[in-house]
Amino acid sequence: MTTIRLPQLRGHPTKSIIDIIVAIFGFALLMAISLFGEARAAERQLAFVTPNDMKSGSLLLKSTEGGKYLEAPKLATDYTVTVSGPTARTIVTQRFENPAAGWVEGVYVFPLPENSAVDTLKIVAGNRVLVGTVKERQEAKQVYEEAKAQGQTAALLEQERPNLFTNSVANIGPGETVVVQIEYQEAISQSTGVFSLRLPLVAAPRYMPAPLVQSVDFSGERKGFGTTVNDPVPDRDRISPPVLNPKTHGPINPVSITVNLNAGFALGEVKSHHHQVAMTTIDPQTRRISLDGGDVPADKDFELTWTASGDAPQAGLFKETVNGQDYLLGFVTPPGEAGPAVVAPREIIFVIDNSGSMDGPSMVQAKDSLIHGLNELKPTDRFNVIRFDDTYDVLFRDAVDANRVNIINARNWVSNLSADGGTEMLAPMEAALRDSNPSGTATLRQVVFLTDGAVANEQQLFEMISKGRGRSRVFMVGIGSAPNSYLMTRAAELGRGTFTHIGDGAQVTARMAELFNKLGNPAVTDLRAAIDGSTVKLTPDMLPDLYRGEPVTFMAEGKTIAGTIKITGMIGKQPWEVSLPLANAAPGSGISKLWARRRIADFEVASTLGQMSYEDANKQVLAMALAHQIVSSQTSLIAVDKSPKRPAGERLSRADVPLNLPAGWTFEKVFGEESEPVKTIEERDASIAYKQLAVLTKPPVAVMTNQVNLPQTATPAALFAILSAMMMLAAAALRFVASRSGERA
Repeated sequence: MTTIRLPQLRGHPTKSIIDIIVAIFGFALLMAISLFGEARAAERQLAFVTPNDMKSGSLLLKSTEGGKYLEAPKLATDYTVTVSGPTARTIVTQRFENPAAGWVEGVYVFPLPENSAVDTLKIVAGNRVLVGTVKERQEAKQVYEEAKAQGQTAALLEQERPNLFTNSVANIGPGETVVVQIEYQEAISQSTGVFSLRLPLVAAPRYMPAPLVQSVDFSGERKGFGTTVNDPVPDRDRISPPVLNPKTHGPINPVSITVNLNAGFALGEVKSHHHQVAMTTIDPQTRRISLDGGDVPADKDFELTWTASGDAPQAGLFKETVNGQDYLLGFVTPPGEAGPAVVAPREIIFVIDNSGSMDGPSMVQAKDSLIHGLNELKPTDRFNVIRFDDTYDVLFRDAVDANRVNIINARNWVSNLSADGGTEMLAPMEAALRDSNPSGTATLRQVVFLTDGAVANEQQLFEMISKGRGRSRVFMVGIGSAPNSYLMTRAAELGRGTFTHIGDGAQVTARMAELFNKLGNPAVTDLRAAIDGSTVKLTPDMLPDLYRGEPVTFMAEGKTIAGTIKITGMIGKQPWEVSLPLANAAPGSGISKLWARRRIADFEVASTLGQMSYEDANKQVLAMALAHQIVSSQTSLIAVDKSPKRPAGERLSRADVPLNLPAGWTFEKVFGEESEPVKTIEERDASIAYKQLAVLTKPPVAVMTNQVNLPQTATPAALFAILSAMMMLAAAALRFVASRSGERA
């Protein structure tokens, strides 16, 4: 038997060695208690979950602990819409629920109608209702940041685009639900006797062209290099919320919808185009419509249309008086026939979007729509076809005759298109507007642009159209479940055309037939509107060309609006005129807000057309929005609960509320094969600025995750390592004492 002896420590009696061992063990115990106490304190602030804990689609914030996550806020939304004749008032109730044990700031990017005048923001706190105020955008942001830093509940509503908003809610406590209400006014749309209401429910991911970086060489006495960056989407971080992959996540963000419809006339057909609804008849003019079967996921727009039981109203006039000022809203539909229609030959340029976001039903709808348009061409017409993703191709060198061979070739070419790639819209629009005969008057030149509009550089496109439109008319056809309606309506306005929405395959035939009926009939041109004997200014500044069935809509504001409004124009070569006595105007509500919203759009259009500088337009927008207390590009709504809630020292984490992918979209075609967008989110004190970093990566689990630097409390690995090392040292020391005791025995 071999005995292995430990080296002897000379000069220390056994009692001293034992004292040292006890001291080491005591120190280890104190460190363990301290570290474990800190870990437990952090753990009380942040409760972690695993993917297997989740019973529904959720956004999980990824911690530095492997497999451990913090659940982000959840959202449920109720829409209550009251339609009163030509206007609608909508209350949007958003319920932010914090399922985690830590304090969070929830940020939600969501759409609203592009013509909506948002004027109310409320926080419902227990039995109290805190009403927000409209302030200049930077001032509102400062108030929000101060409230957030002080631990107060606050909500900030900001406009990113006229149809895209951000709602930030600070200091949502552990397990708490914060209710925020938003209200807006909008005008009801009308076309060919059909009235419509559309609620956009999901903000679709938008393609963002890369910034243009230009290096400048300073030669001569100035040596060195300079770099300038021109970003077409300077707010890209603000409009890029996380999007869940429907293949790995159930739908989230449930929505309920109730519409109280009072049309102001006896109703005919009332139809919901994309959702099943239950309908109750109150009287011949009134219906109550709600979703059939309860809540639905926020993944496609809600569209409701209605008609009159007899002939549709051909004119309407409504007035509201606010603070001694009169506000007027009116519409007139030109006659369907004004003498024999003389259809001029047309040159039609079809443009079809085959980028990745169009994959699936949208691509089918777009191709079917374009082929329907080709079939509607007359032998006297000429045409061409352009397709685009992040590149573009033109089918023919120039517009060709609409003969049988050319149409067959075009149909075959379109049928073989597939969706992939990015959405670079500027180059194909420029190609479509390029006119080989710009002074020609013998033909009508029309551009039919089919797209979902999923881009973020709208202003670049508007400037392109305003500078290059020439004699062309631009007709936007919105495809899919969640088109960018702001892009479509403004592009059509600048291009003196119209916007048509095709939300599913069942609408292709009817809506393309309606569009080509407009294209094939004389437009009402040279429109003028004025009030006899008055200097009251009417809006819009630029009245559009009209096509058969399209009403001319106008608004006015003045101290006392009286007299007769006269509208004139030309239908083909025949003059058209109509007069409306203002004394017959019916009472209307919310018209002042709609007038202000339309005037803001006028300033923006004037800036795009070069009639007003960008700075002057912003000043006019700010003044108008503050005067009428509505949200705009220059103003925001802020509401603050003055009572602090988050205790000092408790940390605040930001979490973007995730969105569903719009119905019919293909995730991989938008974000790349086998990839999923992940946001890096840094947990930080409320005073530290937040910066969002978007990357593409394949997640390690089937749950969308955001990286967040959180305390490592789930498994205190470092603590256990220290304890293990100290225990090994103590064991060695005890072994040494035992061996010495054995020798002495």
